Amino acid sequence: MTVPEPQARTTTGAVRGQRENGLAVFRGIPFAQPPVGELRFAAPRPARRWDGVRDAFAFGPPAPQDLVGFRPQGMDVSFPVSNGDWLTLNVWTPDPDPAARRPVMVWIHGGAYKLGSSAQAGWDCRGIARDGDVVVVSCNYRLGIEGFAAIQDAPANRGLLDQVAALEWVRDNVAAFGGDPDHVTVFGESAGGGSVAALLAMPAANGLFRRAIAQSVPGTFFSAELAADIAATIAAERGLRPTVTDLSTVEPEPLALAGEEVAAKQRQRADRWGALAHGDTPLFAPIVDGDVLPVTPWQALADGAGRNVDLIAGHNRDECRLFLALSGRLGTIDDEDATTTLRTLSPKPGGERAYRDAYPDASAERLYERVRTDSLFRMPTLRLAEAQVSGGGTAYLYELTWPAPGMGGALGACHGLDLPLLFDTAQADLGPMLLGPQPPAEAFEIGTRFRAAWLAFATTGDPGWPRFDLEHRLTQIIDVDWRVTAYPEETSRRLWQNSDFLPLPLLTNR
Repeated sequence: MTVPEPQARTTTGAVRGQRENGLAVFRGIPFAQPPVGELRFAAPRPARRWDGVRDAFAFGPPAPQDLVGFRPQGMDVSFPVSNGDWLTLNVWTPDPDPAARRPVMVWIHGGAYKLGSSAQAGWDCRGIARDGDVVVVSCNYRLGIEGFAAIQDAPANRGLLDQVAALEWVRDNVAAFGGDPDHVTVFGESAGGGSVAALLAMPAANGLFRRAIAQSVPGTFFSAELAADIAATIAAERGLRPTVTDLSTVEPEPLALAGEEVAAKQRQRADRWGALAHGDTPLFAPIVDGDVLPVTPWQALADGAGRNVDLIAGHNRDECRLFLALSGRLGTIDDEDATTTLRTLSPKPGGERAYRDAYPDASAERLYERVRTDSLFRMPTLRLAEAQVSGGGTAYLYELTWPAPGMGGALGACHGLDLPLLFDTAQADLGPMLLGPQPPAEAFEIGTRFRAAWLAFATTGDPGWPRFDLEHRLTQIIDVDWRVTAYPEETSRRLWQNSDFLPLPLLTNR
């Protein structure tokens, strides 16, 4: 007996999916019109209706990619040029039964706000959907110049507005796929975690999700002035002004290359861009523009914006060791490198000396790595949980400490290690580099428990460990032996306790 292909009816038309490993899977469903032509650099517009039944068999094409920091590494990060139909999403569901009302999880991919796609095998959502009675959705959004550059006469944070549009689609359509639109958890890692943090602070996203999981949240948010200067610099690479009229004369893929060219020279602009020119920070990030994103997530949550949203926030112990490996600098950092980085990124005043005194036995490379991890991911993530609790909300905190077995164990619990564990994708994207060609059994055991915690949280609001508070700071350690302890990075926390994560400023004018 032939099992019929699954179908669902959305507000814009019917779609036909495929049955795969016990799931109904729908790929490449448009949630907004292609942002090209007169819609380029505009806020997303609702998708157009179609007649008949649309095949939803293939992932939609990705937005143009800026591959600086990845192109030289021999990694498979090539993406096809597309017709601009970037704003699509994908659904994994046990059964598209409108009466089922299952919890919904919406994945927002990372990639430094400039690369990545929901089609990447490393975050294939079938493993999560397979392990829980949930509906899982993933989406594309505009990246780099198209999604995050500060362009005159265009709304800021277009990539974030795309994410809101995807969440609105979930609100209006996920019931047809067996999901409960009132029971949505949004989750993301790295730039995806930063996006989740931004969504918590955005008025346009209010009420679109009930729970949030922010993994390895970057502390990088731009002031409007800095973002405008970056956009002007990129436009000048093509002899243009940072306006919709000028930038629309260049096709999206070549324009993304202009961003790559500026990124390759950003250290030359330390007099204007400050820490941005020295760190692992890309040229694109959410802009605190006072409108789309009125304030930083830390201020918004402290003011109570997340009071009605349950939050998991967490980081990996050795986040920035990945970037040392990708740049070929593992084992090469000397004291001069450490000194420059400590003076640039540590809290002021006296940050360098404070770090050296706090970690007297640390090598130059460990100091270099620690201050980068603290400034870029660890302290921003911790502060997000603190702000959520101080604003009257519920938060859970974790730290992943299991060391990656790949590269002879040199990577530690580095950035991105949570992804092949959570998604059960050991053989995709960074998986082989992080877990090795033959991952140990404990990798799969940790991954199974990882997924179970995320699924429990999405279903009940409780991941299985105590809530975080400002007195005990209880933290779930994710390792071979899971345990709950007081926050394990207390030394770094104290170094940063009087420092706020403010929008990065423009230091001088042109």
